[in-house]
Amino acid sequence: QAQLVESGGGLVQPGGSLRLSCVASGGTLSGYVMGWFRQAPGKERSFVAAINWSGGKTDYSDSVRGRFTISKGNDKNTMSLQMNSLKPEDTGVYYCATSRYGASWWTSDLGVIEVWGQGALVTVSE
Repeated sequence: QAQLVESGGGLVQPGGSLRLSCVASGGTLSGYVMGWFRQAPGKERSFVAAINWSGGKTDYSDSVRGRFTISKGNDKNTMSLQMNSLKPEDTGVYYCATSRYGASWWTSDLGVIEVWGQGALVTVSE
């Protein structure tokens, strides 16, 4: 059974940057899409970004496009999310996720996610 482990969350001031990482282990995820969701206090979990297995195709939510960059490491089982120009509304728990389904499914059906990470808290505040 594959597992996803996030790292890199923390507290940052508005306008600052953070980098989240996710490492997959314990299973074969070749060909899977990897990505991120976030859940703000009192709100539903929502799609942030996704990247295909090779790293050649990326998708972003409108709220983060142009500020966040998702990427794969040389080891295809690692993934990062570089977050720049952070805003207070970016605050939440960020979850690493993976699925055989493409990102077009991720925005409408969380049921297609096959493995979730434990979450990393990101707080953007003065």
